[in-house]
Amino acid sequence: MALYECVLIARQDISAAQAEQLGEQFAQIIRDNGGEVSKTEYWGLKTLTYKIKKNRKGHYTLFNLDAPAAAVAEMERNMSINEDVLRYMTLRVDALDANPSAMMQSRGERGDRGDRGDRGPRRFDDRGPRPPRRQEAAAEGETA
Repeated sequence: MALYECVLIARQDISAAQAEQLGEQFAQIIRDNGGEVSKTEYWGLKTLTYKIKKNRKGHYTLFNLDAPAAAVAEMERNMSINEDVLRYMTLRVDALDANPSAMMQSRGERGDRGDRGDRGPRRFDDRGPRPPRRQEAAAEGETA
C-alpha cells in the first residue's frame, strides 16, 4: 500500500464538532476499503487567502494515510460530492511523519527562527535627529 497525506478544507458555516465528524466520515471510508489512517489532525478554523465558494474561512483537517489507491480515489470521490468540502489535496509521500505537523506546533516550539537578541523595537528617537519639515525648509530658503 502507498502512503498519502490529505488536507481537507470544510466550510466555515459548520461547527468544529461537525468538521471533526466529517473527517471521521472520510477516515471510515479509507478503513472500509482496506486502508489505515495513522494520524488525523484538526487544525481549526483558519482564514483563507482568497474566497472559495463565497467563504472567507475554512476548517482544516490533515490525514496521514496508508491505503491502496482505490481507497484514496473513493475518499476523494466522496469529498467532491460533499457540499461541506471546499477543497482537498492528496499527495503521495515516501514516509509519514509521526510528529505533530508544523500547524500544530506552538510558536514557542519552533526552533528555526533565531532569537531577536538586542534588536528590539526601535523608537523614532533612536534614529538620530529629525529632518527638517518642508515648511521649515521653505521658510529657511526664503530668508537665506
